[in-house]
Amino acid sequence: MWLFTSKGFVSVVASRDSQDDLIVRARVRGHLEALFPDATQVETTNSDYRHRATLSNKIVEQVVADQISAINYPNFKDTVVDPDYHAACLRVWSVMHYLQK
Repeated sequence: MWLFTSKGFVSVVASRDSQDDLIVRARVRGHLEALFPDATQVETTNSDYRHRATLSNKIVEQVVADQISAINYPNFKDTVVDPDYHAACLRVWSVMHYLQK
């Protein structure tokens, strides 16, 4: 699952080692830190997502639920303050808009 939040973008996938854990992956270290500040991160240059953390399903579920509960905006893109992340979100929006057509 891809998760775009005002704090950053992460990809969440199943752990190969434990059905009770998920792997949360990020391209930007700060995005993972912003969403999961207590997570122990592993950095690797050998994969497509440089920053990773193994977390329990329950922790990830709670963070996602908290992000949903905190929605108080009518336009997501307007909440993204980091200029590079904002530009990336606009590009994703544009690609998905094209798909709609």
